[in-house]
Amino acid sequence: MQTTLTKTQNIYDVKDFNLWYGSNQALKNITLELGEKQVSAIIGPSGCGKSTFIKTLNLMSKLNPSIRMAGELNFRGENLLTSSMDLADLRKTVGMVFQKPNPFPKSIYENVAYGPRIHGIRNKKELDEIVETSLKGAFLWTEVKDRLNKNAMGLSGGQQQRLCIARALATKPDVLLMDEPTSALDPLSTTKIEELITSLRETYSIVIVTHNMQQAARISDETAFFYMGELIEKGSTQHIFSNPDHKRTEDYISGHFG
Repeated sequence: MQTTLTKTQNIYDVKDFNLWYGSNQALKNITLELGEKQVSAIIGPSGCGKSTFIKTLNLMSKLNPSIRMAGELNFRGENLLTSSMDLADLRKTVGMVFQKPNPFPKSIYENVAYGPRIHGIRNKKELDEIVETSLKGAFLWTEVKDRLNKNAMGLSGGQQQRLCIARALATKPDVLLMDEPTSALDPLSTTKIEELITSLRETYSIVIVTHNMQQAARISDETAFFYMGELIEKGSTQHIFSNPDHKRTEDYISGHFG
């Protein structure tokens, strides 16, 4: 597998991708590229296929036996639909953060150390360094460094979400997938997560699903608009929000439906 890409190349190249839940087609002929080390936002009304799509990018959708997929889902030039790549390795490389914070009912330390342990790291000093680095990367270290052995469930919602981001960072991924990461958070916590995403874009390729168009406009480099399982338009965020090519995109952004 190719391991080094320049910033101008794409980390995903999706071609004629289709997905069915049983006989219901949820995604139709999706073709788009997602760039290396940038924030790509996916917007669209509820039920348009945004979350379904992002969950295909690390093959989480394979957990559902009723799902069938066809087309090309190329990650670093390798089609994940025909690849023999180990799913654990893929999910180490492509981290996921969900809509609602989902820390493990363990200590803050053990939440972050969990992934590295799964992948064979046992050395205490090395784990300590990973935990500290990951928590610093998630803008959480100064808030929790004196209570690493406390249960993570005692953190606030915003802190729990940043802990989940730290947990994803601990396996040193190339990509972070974020499915509505701030929809369950208060405005202050949302601002912190947005600042965090902005700081991470230099190191990681980030794909974020959001209902919040202002959020997409603030933090993303590129935006893709999905509607009824189809990709209507994708381009620079500035172009999509100021001068979209399709009327349906303009109608959605201007609040005519949603």
